[in-house]
Amino acid sequence: MEHQDLLAGFVRLHVLHHAAEGEIYGLWMIEELARHGYRLSPGTLYPMLHAMEKRGYLTSRVERNGSTARKLYRATPYGLEGLALAKLRFADLTGEVAR
Repeated sequence: MEHQDLLAGFVRLHVLHHAAEGEIYGLWMIEELARHGYRLSPGTLYPMLHAMEKRGYLTSRVERNGSTARKLYRATPYGLEGLALAKLRFADLTGEVAR
């Protein structure tokens, strides 16, 4: 992803936004991000999800369907708080950049 260092924060916020709406899983998130122009590999997204979980923004559970297992992520109360703050800061930034 070009300018990855600048856009990584947007990717995390995008992940958190969807995890606040309901449970997400890695492949779905990769496809969703691709629809918005972000091209992430599993080797980039999964460590990001694990780090967000470790920091308390996400929680996860494993859903088993026969021999298949899928890890589902959801925003925690701390993640929702962070998302709300990020939305305020983003609104401030867009107002400033648009001038």
